[in-house]
Amino acid sequence: MTQHSTQWRLSPKQLTADLRDDIFSLSEQNSDNNDIFLGHHRAKEALDFGLSMESRGFNVFAMGEHGTGRQTLIRQMLSAKASEQSTPSEWCYINNFDDVHAPYKLYVSPGDGKQLLTRINTFIDELLDLFPEIFDNPGYQRQKAAIDREFNQKYDEAISKVEETALKNDVILFEENGEIGFSLLVDGKPLGDKEFANLDEKKRNDFYVLLEKLENLLSEQLIELPLWKRISSDKMRKLKHETAEQSIRPFLKELEHEFASNIGVLKYLSKVKAHVVDAVLEILVDEGNENQNDKDARKLMQERFLPNLLVAREPEEGAPVVYEQNPTFQNLFGHVDFASFQGSSYTSYRLIRPGALHKANGGYLLLEAEKLLNQPLVWSRLKLALKTQEITIENPYSEFSQPGAFSLQPEKIPLKVKVILLGDPEIYYMLQDYDQEFTELFRVLADFDRYLDSTDQNLIEYAQLIRQRAEKYDYPKVSDAAIKELVKYALRRAEHQHKISSNIVQVNDLLDESVYFWKKQTVQNMLTPEFVVQALNAQQRRTGRISEAWLSEIKEEQVLISTQGKQIGKVNGLTVLEIGDSVFGTPARITATVYAGSHGITDIEREVDLGKSIHSKGVLLLSGYIGHKYGQNLPVAISANIAIEQSYGHIDGDSASMAELCALISAISHLPIDQSIAITGSMNQHGEVQSIGGVNEKIEGFYRLCKDKGLTGEQGVIIPKTNVINLMLCDEVINAVKNDDFHIYAVDNVDQSLEILMGQSAGVMNSVGRYPRKSIHALVLNKLSHLSELLEGGEG
Repeated sequence: MTQHSTQWRLSPKQLTADLRDDIFSLSEQNSDNNDIFLGHHRAKEALDFGLSMESRGFNVFAMGEHGTGRQTLIRQMLSAKASEQSTPSEWCYINNFDDVHAPYKLYVSPGDGKQLLTRINTFIDELLDLFPEIFDNPGYQRQKAAIDREFNQKYDEAISKVEETALKNDVILFEENGEIGFSLLVDGKPLGDKEFANLDEKKRNDFYVLLEKLENLLSEQLIELPLWKRISSDKMRKLKHETAEQSIRPFLKELEHEFASNIGVLKYLSKVKAHVVDAVLEILVDEGNENQNDKDARKLMQERFLPNLLVAREPEEGAPVVYEQNPTFQNLFGHVDFASFQGSSYTSYRLIRPGALHKANGGYLLLEAEKLLNQPLVWSRLKLALKTQEITIENPYSEFSQPGAFSLQPEKIPLKVKVILLGDPEIYYMLQDYDQEFTELFRVLADFDRYLDSTDQNLIEYAQLIRQRAEKYDYPKVSDAAIKELVKYALRRAEHQHKISSNIVQVNDLLDESVYFWKKQTVQNMLTPEFVVQALNAQQRRTGRISEAWLSEIKEEQVLISTQGKQIGKVNGLTVLEIGDSVFGTPARITATVYAGSHGITDIEREVDLGKSIHSKGVLLLSGYIGHKYGQNLPVAISANIAIEQSYGHIDGDSASMAELCALISAISHLPIDQSIAITGSMNQHGEVQSIGGVNEKIEGFYRLCKDKGLTGEQGVIIPKTNVINLMLCDEVINAVKNDDFHIYAVDNVDQSLEILMGQSAGVMNSVGRYPRKSIHALVLNKLSHLSELLEGGEG
């Protein structure tokens, strides 16, 4: 290692975040505060605005990744806001007596729905007690007897006239089994059939003539008998109706008085008044229903008159907050149930079931966008409901159902609801691009941050959330040092020394796993950092099979990687492999070859369709750098090939571009590269080094390889200087740096990388446009000049 390369070495303090030990002791104060709104101030401001806007279309899309606490934070805000608002009306469905297929809606004040059901049930009980016994009272019986007498009097008068005429002609009139007959009198006695047969023929014929006259007379006298019967039946029916109505009226008056302040209920009671007498006479008084018991009669009365309360509310509970976890069509909009009776199915207004929109009406509804969009027809119908501000209960597949199938068309219920959709950025931007109605209906974006600034306040609140979880699940007390270790994990997930990952779920998982290891011991009463470290190590072991197999192949030289010595045109680049939940860094050998020619720099990965666009862009930038750096005074005419050795999958990203340039410079200048140092970083055409991702995994991956092969004290990694802020390395690597067993260099231009890798000065151009002799750039220029002369000589 050259003396001057130490200036770019990082100290152990720069390899991780500097967290004060005392900051987490403050989190024990007010740790029982359940309303912590950690960070996300932009999203909170948007939610405040969206939830306060009463105009149509100001629904909210809460955009963020799963685990960032969106749902919890939104529910906290909604609960606070909803508790301040008035409780919305309750909605019922009632029988449409004129058309049972189209039930009516009915609204009642909060809490009145259950009271109305109780009173209607009591009213039905009163009717069951009242009928049919009410028709046994003396007053009703007297009026009924008078109607019967009136009919009998007319009937008797008509019969008397016929009987009088018959007697004058020695014929007697008699009634037998409801039928009227005539018989001839002889000596004051009626003749029997045998005696009548013994009469001579003339007398019999005379009797037949007389009989015909008497029957005609009887017909004339009884011609109005059907009319008398109808009049009698009408009077009897009217008497029953009036008696029933007079009996029921006081109960209805009492109901109307109780609900005098609710116009909707009064309208409903007026409809009940118009139909209840007929129903009572049909169900409770009908003599054809002798086998019907009180239970059946009660059910029939309920099916006609008992309202179907969709959602009951308490008067002081505030606006509803509903989270629908499974937003199917039925769960969201409600549906009509079917029941079976004697082998056949039927439905009625009492079998209408509410959906989440009914439950959230007058308040707030939380839905997950991905689940919503996966349900057929639901998204389009939800938009329609929000635009029309009406809830329609329907069968979405009615056009495919059996023709003539019985169904209901309930009256639409007015809708006033604020919908909050939870979704990731991809869904939000897709809907914005392809659905104009989405933009009209969801005008407020609450954008939840992936990362939070690690301010003292945020760190304290983060620690409070961890302590809250420990208290909630009866975990042991978590020490300040263990909290610090968990927060360091959150910083590591964010890959930043000053930003915490807002995905609290990952930290909670680590806490749960730490408690598992705490339970396996009997010494410590408190959860200390050692258990957090054990949990982290266990996580790595569970997902580390692939990374260990890869390192094993390098160790067995199945994959050629050197961590010692020097070689020309070869450098150790660093890559990150992400396979399922396994993410690890691993070195990759990058090689370059140069020869006389004018083909330029060839990216072998791109030529065989393994290099994707960003990687290919990185290689093309090398041509820009070479041309700009060395082609000011001479034509750069070379042919070069660059490859990532033993790579058989697709490669993307430009984090290898600096390593590729170093390999190319080594191949041109014939200066060997120190194989004990790996390099990562992208670059621009001016040689400035740019940030890359996965810096911690890359460093730790190369460290593990060097450790397996044996640490020499010379090994290390070169990273972009701008990535220093992203360093959150494990303790093992930090301790190796402390002990000078491993080194990490941070550079901001390619020259610094070249000096570290090649052990000599890169060189600075002097006033006459020359680099110092034996500097790296001078050697490159000499070689390029030589290759150019060879090319020109060959062409000549």
